[in-house]
Amino acid sequence: MLKIAFIAHDRKKEEMVNFVTAYESVFAPHELYSTGTTGTRIMEQTSLKIHRFMSGPLGGDQQIGAMVAQNEMDLIIFLRDPLMAQPHEPDIIALLRLCDVQGIPVATNVATAELLVRALARGDFAWRELVHKYKPGIDQP
Repeated sequence: MLKIAFIAHDRKKEEMVNFVTAYESVFAPHELYSTGTTGTRIMEQTSLKIHRFMSGPLGGDQQIGAMVAQNEMDLIIFLRDPLMAQPHEPDIIALLRLCDVQGIPVATNVATAELLVRALARGDFAWRELVHKYKPGIDQP
């Protein structure tokens, strides 16, 4: 079971709901997380249970980022709106940087999300289980 997070900017929320609905059976066996409104909208349209954090601008991106920093997140689908300035842009950049540092796959558009979800369905994320199995303690390098 992997930990998967969904984040979507306002103008991308419907696209996220449609995407998750299309792949509901792929996501169902996993532990799911989301920022506030995105998670609510997904749960309203699917039978998925999602642990919701705060809204992105209120700290939800940072809450997911904290899991990433601890290497406790396995996959993030973050549908960003590249045409709209975001008031919490530094939080978004920090989250993406943490994903790069920890080697967490992150999709920022539906095309990349499609590739990652198809890989998830094939079982191509087994390497993440090894990451968790051999994860060093906090005081170890």
